[in-house]
Amino acid sequence: MILGIDEAGRGPWAGPLVVGAVVLGGVEIDGLNDSKKLTKKTRERLYDEIYEKAAAIGVGWVPARELD
Repeated sequence: MILGIDEAGRGPWAGPLVVGAVVLGGVEIDGLNDSKKLTKKTRERLYDEIYEKAAAIGVGWVPARELD
């Protein structure tokens, strides 16, 4: 299985670092791409589909102080 991850934030410069991880488990989702390349409408549609079809999902965050 392949685990895809993405992060958001700039750590200690602008607050916490937030990371999401998804295992699709062989499921194909049409239009899935780098979140920065998607429109807001497409991201919202994919959010529901990913949560419905993914084998596993995880989200975590690290506060700026801990990241330092």
